Amino acid sequence: MCQPSWGRARAEAQRLSDLARLRRVRDRMDRECGRPLDIEALARAANLPAAPLGRQFRLAYGLAPHAYLMTRRVERATELLRRGDLSVTEVCSAVGGPSPATFRTCFAEQVGVSPDVYRQRATGEARPISDRSGMEKHPS
Repeated sequence: MCQPSWGRARAEAQRLSDLARLRRVRDRMDRECGRPLDIEALARAANLPAAPLGRQFRLAYGLAPHAYLMTRRVERATELLRRGDLSVTEVCSAVGGPSPATFRTCFAEQVGVSPDVYRQRATGEARPISDRSGMEKHPS
């Protein structure tokens, strides 16, 4: 006959094992966020089906795996954009963004401004101002 505490201990051990597995998935996403990653491959590496991995990851970290990965990519992109030596397209490629258009949309949703505006503000780039004649002039 099983003691009730054994069942609780076994459930707690399983919970800790699941958390360790999720931590390994998250750590891999952190390390390899610049590479193309898909949830199915992450799930296979964690020895879990993709749907349960997604549910468990969301419960543990508050975001679905794809959203977490995009958040990490945007964080890395802000660092690269602050440097100012790469174009937005180059930054998108460097952080593993799926496409420049998708990257720009995701970046703007998370940061509140487009990557172009973020880069201009971070680097202090002067943005040309058009006068009424349509001619560009630079602020002095």
